[in-house]
Order: sequence, then C-alpha cells, then structure tokens
Amino acid sequence: MEERFIASVDLGTYKVAVCIARIQDQNVQVVYYKETPSQGIRNSYVLNPKKVENILRTALTQAQQEMRLKISQVIVGLPRYYVRQESASAGIQREDEDSQIQESELRALKSEALKTYPLDDKKNEVIYGAVAQSFSTEDNFNEIESEIVGMTAGKLEGNFKVFIGSRRHSANIDNIFSGMGMKIAKKYFTPGITAKAILKEEQMENGVALFDLGAGVSSVTIFEGRIMRYYAAIPFGGNSITNDIKTECGISFELAENIKKGYGACIHDKLSSFGNKTLQINDENDNTGIQVGVKYISQIIDARMKEIIEALLYGIQESGYADKIRSGIVVTGSGVEMVNCVNFIKEISGCMVSIGTPKPFFSSEGCQGVRSAGASTTMGMILAAKSDRTLNCTSRPPVGIVKPPVQDNAKTPAQAAAPAAAKPAREVAPVPAAETPAVEVPQKAEEQKVKKAEPEAVPDWFELPYVGPVKEAQDVPVASVDETTVIGAEGIEDNGLEGTVFEKAAEENVSRKPVKNNQDKAVYTWFRKAKKKIASNMNTLFDEMEEEV
Repeated sequence: MEERFIASVDLGTYKVAVCIARIQDQNVQVVYYKETPSQGIRNSYVLNPKKVENILRTALTQAQQEMRLKISQVIVGLPRYYVRQESASAGIQREDEDSQIQESELRALKSEALKTYPLDDKKNEVIYGAVAQSFSTEDNFNEIESEIVGMTAGKLEGNFKVFIGSRRHSANIDNIFSGMGMKIAKKYFTPGITAKAILKEEQMENGVALFDLGAGVSSVTIFEGRIMRYYAAIPFGGNSITNDIKTECGISFELAENIKKGYGACIHDKLSSFGNKTLQINDENDNTGIQVGVKYISQIIDARMKEIIEALLYGIQESGYADKIRSGIVVTGSGVEMVNCVNFIKEISGCMVSIGTPKPFFSSEGCQGVRSAGASTTMGMILAAKSDRTLNCTSRPPVGIVKPPVQDNAKTPAQAAAPAAAKPAREVAPVPAAETPAVEVPQKAEEQKVKKAEPEAVPDWFELPYVGPVKEAQDVPVASVDETTVIGAEGIEDNGLEGTVFEKAAEENVSRKPVKNNQDKAVYTWFRKAKKKIASNMNTLFDEMEEEV
C-alpha cells in the first residue's frame, strides 16, 4: 500500500496544534501531535502574523526534528469568527436530458454558484466555502445530493449556503506560510468538518446542534438530514471566563487560568461541602496575599458560561431548526473540560447533552491529547484531507518513523511529543549522589560516553528558513505561577496525595472519603508548573447530580 503523510495546523486563540498523520489506504495513524501556546491570534483569526510565524516556525521545526521528515506543505483551518452565511443558487440546462445526473455536474453547479455570487465588498471579503442544501429538476424539488445523482432531467438547479469571511484574515494565514517558505495544500472552513469527525450519522440525520467552546470563539453548527444547515459564532469562550476571574480576584491571567483548570466548576449552588473551602494566594516576595473562595470562583464561571450558552441557544432559535434537533446538543472544544459543564448546559437548555470527541477512525499510540475534545478540529481536518489521494505533505521519504529501542534517559518521538510530566503535589528533595545505591552497569556507562562524544548530526532541512532570532515557544502553561504560591493545606496528612481537586472521570458522583480535621476553611499548596493538586481523595463535588451524558 502506498504510504503518504498529512500535516495539519490548527491556529487557535489559546494554542497552536501541529499534527502529522500517516495514511495507508484507509488506515490513519497519528504519529505526532503537540500543542503550543499561541500568540498574535484573537478570536481564532490571525491578528499579528509575525508573532504567529515565530511560534509556528518553532513548532514545525520541532515536529520535523522529532519525526525526522521534511514537511513541504500543510492543511490549515480558516477563522471561525467574522463569518456570515448567505444563500446562493445556480441552474444549468443539460444537453442530454435522458442521461443520468453525475456528481461532476453538481460540483460544476456549486462552482458556478460561488463564481456568480455577488459579494458586497470584494476588496475586503472572500468566500470561505459553500454547502449544498438541495437540488431540483423540472419534476422533483428539494432533493438532497445523494438522491439527485442518477436521476434524469433537462434542467438542474441547486441551492447553497455560502460562508463569507474577511479577506485580510485569510491573507494573513497565507503570509505566515509564505514567509516560512512552506505551501498551504488546503484551507478549510472547519465547523462542518469538525462536526463530521465527532457526530454520528444518525445524529446528523435526525438533527443535532454542535457547540464548539473554544478559548476565543464559541460557535453553534446545526445538522439536519446529514446536511450542515446553519452556523453562528460569538467572540466569547474560555478566555472570557479566565479574564473574569482575573478581574474579580485581582490576579494575573496565568494564575487565573490555573485556578480555572484546577478549581473551576459550574453550578455553584450544587457544590458539596468543598465549596465552602478557601484558597489563600500568597505573593512570593512577602507573606501577604488574598483569599478566594472556591464557591465564589464557581459563581464567576456560572455567570459567564450562562451568557455564552444562552447566546448559542438564541442562535438555534434564529436558525429555524429549533424543533428539528431531535438528537439534542453535542458539546466539544477545550471549554467542555470544565467540571460539570454538560450538566450546566442541560439545566439551561432542557435538551439532551453529551460530550463530543473525535470518532475512533485512527490510531494514535503515544500521542497524548489527540483524542480529547480540544483536538476535534485537528482530527476533522485530517479526516477531510484523507479522501484526497493525491495529497502528501512530505517532500521526501521519511526516516526514523519506526520507534527505536528505548535507552536510559532517551525518549521516543511519541514521548517527546507528549506534554512534560507534571511535578508531584509535594516536591521531594533529590537524594545526594553519594547516597544513591551503586549498580554495576559498566558497559552501559561506556556506551553513554561514546554517544556523548559523537552526537548525531542534524540535517539542514530540519530548520525552516529564517532571518533573525526565533523565540522558542514554551509548553502550554498548566500551573506555572510567577507571582504567587498557595501555602500548605491544614487538616490533611502529608501522605503524598496527588490528583486534581476536581476529578475528571466520567462519573462525578462517587463516594467521598472523610478528611481529618475538616474545617470551614482550608488552604492548599500550589507549586510551580504542577498539573496535579492535593486531595485526590475528594472525589465528590456535587450533591445529587446525575452523571454527565
């Protein structure tokens, strides 16, 4: 079977995700996936191309070095905001009315509709894409594409939804990759392909609304009859919630983001007794600080989340398909990781709500995060590009894709692609070298000396062409706090407990173990760059809540 590779770039407000997938016939294997904090992107569109180029150059160079292949072109997503939808139609008179209608004729009809669509401002607008809604002949009306193919007719008409965005936002993406000397193989308007990578066929057939909760943009996409019928977006998302916490608590954005990830939850009035606890945040230079209640943080989150969800529900009402969403609402994006988010949406909307993650159409051993809701757009682009058998994003045969034997302190490409392991909740002082038990491995020591003496040369094509310094991108901050720390917990034994305060398992309502000396206030320790928090035995957050669907 012929082997080819697809490289995708997801330019998000909070992160830039680079993914490489190996395609063999219909088999898809994700061999690389890594997220990098983004800069210069606002509400999913490129605001500062230079900042984005610096971040992306480092991310792509790292991907080439770790996978030992040359990326010559990529697929990339278009912005999701500043996009409006319009209706367009086109018709043709067929030469042979007794011949069967072919798919090529429908594609030609779609091209004609896009070519003749009158843009209000051709200088500042561009068509991002179009979706066929229905086709008609002199004998049949409003037929879907799969039904119209094979019919006979003398006249053929088509109706389309056209999505129009900013020309500057699209051109900024072109400028980034042209500055790196890299081609763009395809540009996708992602809401439709993201939905197809998540939703089931029966959901799209019966009617479903997909909520995509991103960092800078939240959107709603409606499918009915397996056709994308409606799309709308608002410039609010996870960053809006973080900014609210930052403003109300008087702390930095980074610390507010860490608090949201570690202690944030929806439905503040249904918190268990842990909602009465307080976080004390101390400055590194002195012992003064502030105290923030967990329940108060949840109230801040509820206020903004309610605003976002109600705006998306209003979009459903405006679409005209509110009574046709029989499969309810599916929620995806990084924002869905908020604890009890699904139950909150269910409470506001009164609909069935479930979490949407990429369908298992691919293998991804060692690529952490690629099956999460935050990677839905990336996998949607891979799924859409897979059907193009001529697409190959590598310009030379790859080297070293097969995992080498793992040696001491060595990492496989997949391990290198995964985020750095979190530090324990309580740091343990390293054991002095003199106290370390001696282990006789003389031959291994000699091998290491040889390897250090003869480092492997890095080919020139690993580095993308660039003039000037490139600022190396850091990993996505999870609990990096420069200005503050939170002091140790009262009433909790020093037993090396690890895990987040809010467990992110599928079942939220499990039994809670008693905590010694439980008080109205407890203060918790937050070490730098620590993903995990203490008190993993505090499993129950909510009283009398159903499991998230």
